[in-house]
Amino acid sequence: MKKPLIAVLPLYDREKDSYWMLPGYFAGLQAAGAVPVMLPLFAEQDTAQLARDFDGFLFTGGQDVDPVLYGEQMLDCCGELNSARDRMEAAMLQELMNLKKPVLGICRGLQLINACLGGTLWQDLPSQRPEGRNHRMERPYDRAEHSVALSGPLEVLYASKTLGVNSCHHQGIKTLAPGLEPMAIADDGLIEAVFHPDYPFLWAVQWHPEFFDPAKGPGAVLFRALAEAAVKGK
Repeated sequence: MKKPLIAVLPLYDREKDSYWMLPGYFAGLQAAGAVPVMLPLFAEQDTAQLARDFDGFLFTGGQDVDPVLYGEQMLDCCGELNSARDRMEAAMLQELMNLKKPVLGICRGLQLINACLGGTLWQDLPSQRPEGRNHRMERPYDRAEHSVALSGPLEVLYASKTLGVNSCHHQGIKTLAPGLEPMAIADDGLIEAVFHPDYPFLWAVQWHPEFFDPAKGPGAVLFRALAEAAVKGK
């Protein structure tokens, strides 16, 4: 049987005007038995073809999601935006949901999915939610910074009610989008993983599985879950 093809949404370096990719995304998918392919930033009219041609999709980390997507004005505390990614990923997500293709979101991916489906975000956790924990750890990132309480599919996947995760983000879910359900919550109440029960596989996590060991680390089962969902959907 052919390995599933997983489309990886690109990272973008504004200073260098170039696409790039963290190797951990690819290593995790390859260890899971999939073939990862990085997409370019493309015109929205190409999303339908790409949505059909790939078996699964990984929405990666990166720049902040534009607050216009969730009906807010951009504040000074918001970070760098990438309107091309916002447009492309919003259009792609709609196509994928129409086709019920498997989707895994990571960090920005979780935030983008929540915003596109009608939720809102904290534009900057330290200034807008100072009572919460520090969600921006120091390097190295291949270690647990705090734990999350698991429920739903993630509790089943890890066969545990808790999981140690890394933490490298300054934005997060403020109000959860209609239709999404939480499946991991940090000890300060911040939602750190979601899924959509009406779709075969629409998952997203706030932490970064790509920084752990791709074959044996806590992120390996997440990449494997996406790969297995992609095989089932072929």
